[in-house]
Amino acid sequence: MEIREETAGAAYRFRWLALAALLVAEAMNLLDATIVQVAAPVIHTDLGGGEADIQWFSAAYTLPFAMLLVTGGRLGDMVGRRRVFAVGVVGFALASLSCALVPGAGALIVARAVQGTAAALIIPQTIGLIRGMFDGAELAKAMGSIGPVMGLAAICGPVLGAVLTHADLFGSSWRSVFLVNVPLAALVLAVVPRMREDRAAARPRLDLLGTALAIAGSGLVVHPLIQSGTAGVRAGGWAEMGAGAVVLVAFGLQQRYAARRGGQPLVEPSLFRDRGFPAALATSTLFFAVMNGLMLVVVVQVQVGLGDDVLTAGLTLLPWSCGMAISSWISGTRLVPRYGSRMMFVGLAVMLAGLLAAVAVYAGARPGAYPWALLGALGLCGIGNGLFTVPFFTTALTRVRPHETGSAAGLLNAVQQFGGTLGTALLGTVFFRSLATGSRTGGGPGAASLHAVGLTFWLAAGLLVAAAVTAALMRTREAPPEREPENRSAAPAHG
Repeated sequence: MEIREETAGAAYRFRWLALAALLVAEAMNLLDATIVQVAAPVIHTDLGGGEADIQWFSAAYTLPFAMLLVTGGRLGDMVGRRRVFAVGVVGFALASLSCALVPGAGALIVARAVQGTAAALIIPQTIGLIRGMFDGAELAKAMGSIGPVMGLAAICGPVLGAVLTHADLFGSSWRSVFLVNVPLAALVLAVVPRMREDRAAARPRLDLLGTALAIAGSGLVVHPLIQSGTAGVRAGGWAEMGAGAVVLVAFGLQQRYAARRGGQPLVEPSLFRDRGFPAALATSTLFFAVMNGLMLVVVVQVQVGLGDDVLTAGLTLLPWSCGMAISSWISGTRLVPRYGSRMMFVGLAVMLAGLLAAVAVYAGARPGAYPWALLGALGLCGIGNGLFTVPFFTTALTRVRPHETGSAAGLLNAVQQFGGTLGTALLGTVFFRSLATGSRTGGGPGAASLHAVGLTFWLAAGLLVAAAVTAALMRTREAPPEREPENRSAAPAHG
């Protein structure tokens, strides 16, 4: 049950305008993630720093976003979703402005972390606010608009980032990819007073200890992977990752203890009553590690290995984005209603075929020459991506009980973002280390980059096979709950 505060009698009258603002906020966050991936090599060239900074430009955003999603949702339940949404948008705009004005790579990484924190306040509120302003058939129509908008943002993100950086508007170069958020945020904030306030009837409690343990454990695991760079993970790095694993185990024990004491842990323990949902979390981590990690590697290889500009790099990702958007729509409207969870494995098979095709393209490419056949392979990857994503989230939430839906959806989205962070760290590090090794052996940057990106795609293929194994564990023979849970967050928070 939700409490709706109608402080202004005309608030409901502006529901479609408010929906547009909410969708702009969602798209703004997705655009920011993909735009920076494309612009990262240019940013690194301008600001300097180590190669690991290229990975941190993305990971510094997604890691706090992942770890604070559930807490951000609870803050909205406690003090009002419209209020928390507005705070998040203001924070996001200020952080974006800071990103555009930073003098060095370290400051940019800090500002990106603030952006990710602000995004964790924005994204969990949108579904609740939409539900607070719409009813009946209009609610279904409003909720159905999220997927197409996110698909469009996924297509536009790489291209917009490339165009803005390449255009060098007023000498701003890459800084314009952050400045574009400021007017968008201003438009959203202008509409916020027209939204209807909404909060949970029962005031939840924050799990601050659980949040701190999750952030600390995840950070300790990711940090040495990225910082290892071309030298590989050293003894200190392995010790750091071991400490992170211990902290994450402590997090799991703390969650169980909090639940037994009648508290409100970040993770609903009953979600782990059988293998289905834990398998979904593992699948999400592996799949989105592949997706996010490869997008970064492809962009870096085009700019660093081939010496092409940022526009070429952004357009290289266009077949992937278009394939994903089209196949997601077909999967959701035609295939999943007919074939159900079997489409997950079709999607994984198609994506694996795309990865192997890319390996073949890189193996046969001439150093320094643009591999045009790669566009077809990446398009195949995108098609597989879209075919997998829709049935995955549907299957993951099918066995979830109604009272677990919010926790399950929030956890799935958080793990999705963490998987993206892990993929950026792991695949990016493998690429940079292999690139450095190949360059030292005298093969030249072009040949070294082809070998490095091919090796990275082989690793991604292995991770995708592992995702297929864990996805198989999601399918159990037990009957689903009597009542289907509301799919409040069936679409991923970010692509």
